[in-house]
Amino acid sequence: MIMIFLIPLIVVIGVALYAVSVYNFLASAKVRIKAAIQEIGNQLKRQAELIPNLIEATKGYMKHEKEIFEMLSKARQKVDSAVKSGKVSDMVLANDSLVKMIPQLTATFESNPEIKASEVVKDLMSNLTDTSDKVSYSRRLLIDLTADYNAKLVTVPSSFVAGLFGFKAEEGLKMLDAGLSLEVSVNEVKTPKVSL
Repeated sequence: MIMIFLIPLIVVIGVALYAVSVYNFLASAKVRIKAAIQEIGNQLKRQAELIPNLIEATKGYMKHEKEIFEMLSKARQKVDSAVKSGKVSDMVLANDSLVKMIPQLTATFESNPEIKASEVVKDLMSNLTDTSDKVSYSRRLLIDLTADYNAKLVTVPSSFVAGLFGFKAEEGLKMLDAGLSLEVSVNEVKTPKVSL
């Protein structure tokens, strides 16, 4: 006689525990989806702020390096043309301009013993790759979270619990093509174009 009451009680407790488990999953998934959306916005803002600054820093460094090499190139051209002319006066003038330039070059090289624009460009490219990877990872996380959440809404028996508590499907990643931008401005979502 006790078994007649015990079996339905165990079934009711089992169903209640299952319902609580599904409810908790859906509620926490909604929170994680919102957090993933915020992380995408965070990474896009990071991209919008970081990349232009890196580009300007790289341009500035490359300009400095370019000026040094232009100075050296002009001095070499003066010496070459003076030697080709065969005139001693031209050679003396070229030598004088080269002698005047040496203190400038020495000071520049002493302050920058290793002129490596390529390292600066490598750093820029590394940061571009890192930023792009972070945005892609954030998007992938949102897509996965939304898929898991929405799958629970359409599969039996969790769909009954979802319907009972009023859970609705999440849209996931809203693309700009649809006119939606996850509350991040259109300029922040644009992929930065790098031209040095």
